[in-house]
Amino acid sequence: MNKKQLLRQLDKRWTEFNESYVGLSHSQMTKNGVTGDWSVKDIIAHVTWWEEEALKHLPLINNGVRPPTYAKVYGGIDAFNALMTEQKRWLSVSEVLTQRDETHQRLVVYIERAPDEQFSRETRFRRRLRLDTYSHYPKHAKAIIAWREKSAADV
Repeated sequence: MNKKQLLRQLDKRWTEFNESYVGLSHSQMTKNGVTGDWSVKDIIAHVTWWEEEALKHLPLINNGVRPPTYAKVYGGIDAFNALMTEQKRWLSVSEVLTQRDETHQRLVVYIERAPDEQFSRETRFRRRLRLDTYSHYPKHAKAIIAWREKSAADV
C-alpha cells in the first residue's frame, strides 16, 4: 500500500466511523453503555486520543526512535485508556467534535508530508499508523451501530 492508497483507506474508514453516529442528538451522544460505560462522545474522544498518540509517536518512529511502551509508562494500554477517559470525560460534545476534526486534519497533513519510504513496505511507522487509525475506527463504528440498533429495538 503506497501513501495515496493508505490515505484513501484512512478516509474511507474515517467516513464510516463518522457515519456511525450521524443524526444522534447531544443527549444520545452522552448516554453511557455503548461500549462498557462509554458513550458515543467517549468513543469519539478515544479515537481522537489515539490519533494524537499517532501524531506524537510517528515522528519518533520516522527518526528511528522506539517510543516507550504503554506498559512501562502507564501500566498498560487499558490503564492509559482509563486515564485518558477520565481526562476527556469533562469535555462537552462540541469540544470533543472540535478536537476530533482538528486532530484528524493534523494527522492527514502529517501523513501527506511523511517520507514515501515509510509506505513502500510494512514498516514500524505504517504498523503504528494502521493500529492507531484505520484499523481502529471500524471496531468503534461497529460498536456504535450495534448500540443504535439495540436502542432502536428497545423503543
